[in-house]
Amino acid sequence: MTHTLPTRPPHAPPGRRPPAEGRPALARRRGLGGLAARIVLLAVVDALAVYGLLALAADRSWWMFGALLVGTVAVNIVYATKRHVPAKYLAPGIALLLVYQVYVVLYTGVAAFTNYGDGHNSDKPDAVAAILAHSETRVPDSPVRPASVVARGDRLGLLVTGPDRSVRLGWPGHPLEPVEQPVRDPAGRAVAAPGWRPLTYSQIAGRQQEISALRVPVTGDPNSGSLRTADGISAAAYRSTLAYDRAADTITDRARGVVYRPTSDGVFAAPDGSRLSPGWKVFVGADNFRRILTEEDIRGPFLGVLVWTFFFAGVSVALPFGIGLLLATVLNGKRLRGHRIYRSLIMLPYAFPAFLAALVWQGMLNTDYGYVNVSLLDGAHIPWLTDPWLARLSVLAVNVWISFPYMFLICTGALQAIPAEVTEAARIDGAGRWQVLRHIRLPLLLTAVTPMLIATFAFNFNNFNVIYMLTGGGPKDPDAPIEVGSTDLLISLVYKLAFGGSNRQYGMACAVSILIFVVVAAISVIGLRRSRAFEEQT
Repeated sequence: MTHTLPTRPPHAPPGRRPPAEGRPALARRRGLGGLAARIVLLAVVDALAVYGLLALAADRSWWMFGALLVGTVAVNIVYATKRHVPAKYLAPGIALLLVYQVYVVLYTGVAAFTNYGDGHNSDKPDAVAAILAHSETRVPDSPVRPASVVARGDRLGLLVTGPDRSVRLGWPGHPLEPVEQPVRDPAGRAVAAPGWRPLTYSQIAGRQQEISALRVPVTGDPNSGSLRTADGISAAAYRSTLAYDRAADTITDRARGVVYRPTSDGVFAAPDGSRLSPGWKVFVGADNFRRILTEEDIRGPFLGVLVWTFFFAGVSVALPFGIGLLLATVLNGKRLRGHRIYRSLIMLPYAFPAFLAALVWQGMLNTDYGYVNVSLLDGAHIPWLTDPWLARLSVLAVNVWISFPYMFLICTGALQAIPAEVTEAARIDGAGRWQVLRHIRLPLLLTAVTPMLIATFAFNFNNFNVIYMLTGGGPKDPDAPIEVGSTDLLISLVYKLAFGGSNRQYGMACAVSILIFVVVAAISVIGLRRSRAFEEQT
């Protein structure tokens, strides 16, 4: 006897799966939608990549050009086909890792062995052009030519009309070149060019400082001088008092006859020791590290900051951990009434962002109108943030106040994770509360939290927020040759070397960053090895 399966009615209720004969069409529609979305996204990525490649090619950054080209090809290979499914999920993370981690580390490592900084920001041709431009004076009896200031986006250019009605256009870094089909005014002066719009008188007045600094090279030869304008409607020739000899690689002062030659540290220097600025980036080897460790003017402040950094990081771990462990031990038992309320109150400092808490404490510790001096100390004039030792004490106190709730939370979790049978067995054997804490709970707790303590030490070793927001690294040491203060950590010293003051030293800042990495890595390795040995003993 044969049985036939019942067939689904032709009009199935909504919400049920479509008939078998309709599924391939639905799958095809979904496949087409996914393919269209993938094509659109790849087109956007490729368009952005082409824009970046053109910009890098114009800037002649060939190794970045190659890296972007390889990355773009790889993205298209991974996402244009149905293969390489794992790579589709790994590619975004790998790209971000390469851009934000690997590139930054490599760039820091390379810059640490150069003289990169103020006065050494670019390459040698740019330095020569800048030296000649800074020493330019107007050529005597040079004719004044009709000119117009034009703009393309935010870039300004100079449109010059010659005696023969020829028109040439140039902008900073780009010498004059002929212009076809310019727009002229009734007097025959060129006022606009294809892609360049003229500036009105109000716009010229509003950008007068920028227009006065506008310098357009006449030719690609830096010795040929430049054209400049003061009023926006005429231009005059300027020429440098220095001359660059490309074959001999020297710069000569035309008036005095002094010859400047390139040195190994990236500057042009005369026999009498005088130097021309700016210089250019060169490879200096381990010179930055040597200066940090051997030059007395830099070594003294650096060692002071290093010692204070170790002390700050150590106290910022030990003291909050001790307070957190004490509070966790007291509040761990359920016999204490209201222990949940106490735990919630203890966690309040941890609920505020660290930088915001530091700013609040900065106001509270103000010498003149801070809450601590005015209200708590009845108007006392105590320089909490301007005296070197009091500033260090204030920084430590604020950081402990911010950190101990976290330690309390970790210690509470670690104590509650210890099996109750272990402590009960110890009490049956006659151990008191102190003995149970010292010989049972504390070793087991340290085994669990030692990696966290090492990570906290590394964090406080580079705790930039509290230092910068509370004291800015100050009070400043007036005798130090570099920008450094009494509460500066190594990380804030790096920030000041790179971005503080008028003498930015990016290469030396990168060298200090590498030293920080070496110190933190060494401490982490030693700490983890000891914690492993401690775990084996327990």
